[in-house]
Amino acid sequence: MVNAYALTFGGLLLLGGRAGDILGRRAVFIGGISLFTAASLAAGLSQEPWQLLTARAVQGVGGAIASPTSLALITTTFPEGPARTRAFGIYAAVSGGGGAIGLLAGGMLTQWLDWRWVFFVNLPIGLAVALLAPVYIDESPRRPARFDVAGALVSTLGTAALVYGFIRASTDGWRDGWTIGSFAAAVALLSAFVLQERRARNPITPLGLFADRNRAGSYAIMLGLGGCLLGLVFFLVLYVQNVLGYSAVRCGVGFLPVTGAIGVAAAVAQKLLPRTGPKPFLVAGTAITTGAMVWFTRIAPGSSYVGGVMGPMILFGLGLGLTFVTLTLTAVSRVGQEQIGAASGLLNAMQQVGGALGLSVLVTIFGTASRNEGRKQAASFLATGTARQKAEFAKTGNLPAKWADAVLTHGVSTAYLAGVAIIGAAFLVAVFAIKVRKSDLAALSGTGTATSP
Repeated sequence: MVNAYALTFGGLLLLGGRAGDILGRRAVFIGGISLFTAASLAAGLSQEPWQLLTARAVQGVGGAIASPTSLALITTTFPEGPARTRAFGIYAAVSGGGGAIGLLAGGMLTQWLDWRWVFFVNLPIGLAVALLAPVYIDESPRRPARFDVAGALVSTLGTAALVYGFIRASTDGWRDGWTIGSFAAAVALLSAFVLQERRARNPITPLGLFADRNRAGSYAIMLGLGGCLLGLVFFLVLYVQNVLGYSAVRCGVGFLPVTGAIGVAAAVAQKLLPRTGPKPFLVAGTAITTGAMVWFTRIAPGSSYVGGVMGPMILFGLGLGLTFVTLTLTAVSRVGQEQIGAASGLLNAMQQVGGALGLSVLVTIFGTASRNEGRKQAASFLATGTARQKAEFAKTGNLPAKWADAVLTHGVSTAYLAGVAIIGAAFLVAVFAIKVRKSDLAALSGTGTATSP
C-alpha cells in the first residue's frame, strides 16, 4: 500500500513538473487534483486487494502531476520579495504538518467510521480545489515541447527496482537471487536514465540543475530528510499503538505537537532568512533533526510518551521547519521560468524517493534486528514464562506482551540508528557543500533576476 503510492508518485514527479512547464501549470494542477480525487473514490469503493493497490498507484500519478506544479505556481502567483518568501514558508509548514494532522484525521475516520473514509474524505477537498483554482490562480504561459516519456519510464522502473531490492533483502537476505538481480537492474536502469537525460531534447530532469552546488546540495539534503521522515513515522506509529497501547485516535492526537513545532520553526525561518542567509538554517535544522534521531534510538519498552516520543518529536519538527523553508528557496533559486516546474518536481521527487528508499532500508534493518532479538526473547521466555503462557505460545507462536514489546522496541531503535546515519550525512552536506551567502539572498527570495542554470 505504501510503496504502490510512493513509487508512482516519486517516479513520475519529474514528468509532472515538466508537464506544468509545457502545458500550463494551472491546467496541469487541476488535472492532477482531479485524477487524485477520482482515484480516491475508486480506492474507497474497492472490493479486492488488487483494486485498492491499483487505485493507490493511480493516486500517486495524480499526486505526481499536482504536487510539483503547486510549488511552481507560487513563483507565478506571488510577487517577488517578502510576499513570495512568506508563501514558501506557509507552503513548507503545511507540507510538513499535514502528515501529523493526517494521522489524527485518519485515526478518527478509521475508529469512528470506516477505513474507506480515509479515501472518501478527499472527495470534497479535491472537488473544491479543482473548482476554485481557476478563480484564484492565473495560468502560466505554455512552452511547447516534447515530453521525455522514456526518461520518466526508465527513472520509475529504476527506482522501483532499487526499492524492491531492499524490500526483498529484508525477507530473503542479501544473497538472494532476486535481491541481487533487483539491485543490478536498478544500477542499469538509473544509468540509462542519466544517459537518456543527456541526449534528450527536452529532458524531464535537465542535468544543468545539478551544476549549481547549492541546488545539488539542497536536493541531497531533501533526499536524506525524506529517507528519515517516512521511516520515523512508520515505526513510531507501531510503537505508540502496540507498546504504549494507544488507540488510533489517541495516536493521532499524540502526533499533533510536531505540527506546531514545524509551524513555529517555519515562521521563524521565513522571518529571519533575509538577515542571516540560508546556510545557518540548513546547518541548524539538520543538526537538530540529527539530535532528535539520536534521542529516538534511546526508545525502550518502558519509555513514556513524553520522554520517549513527544520530546524528540518536537525537536525533530523544529529541525524540519527550519530546513524545509530554506530548501524550498535554494532549490528553485536562479532557475528560469521555463524550468521552475522541473526544479520543484525534482525537489519533491527527492523527498518521495528518499522516503521510499529510506523506509525500505529501515524495514530491512528492523527485520534483521527483530529476528535476532526474537530468538533471544523466545529463549528468555521459555526459561521464565509460566506454564499457561508457554501453552498459549505453543498454539499461536506469539510471544506475550512483555517479550514481544522488547522485540519490537529493539528492532525500532536499531532501525533508527540507520536514520541517524542518513540525516547525519545530510548535516555534513549542509556544512560542507552549501555555500550560499547572505549577499546571495536576493536571488533566493526572488528579488533578483531569475536565470537559467
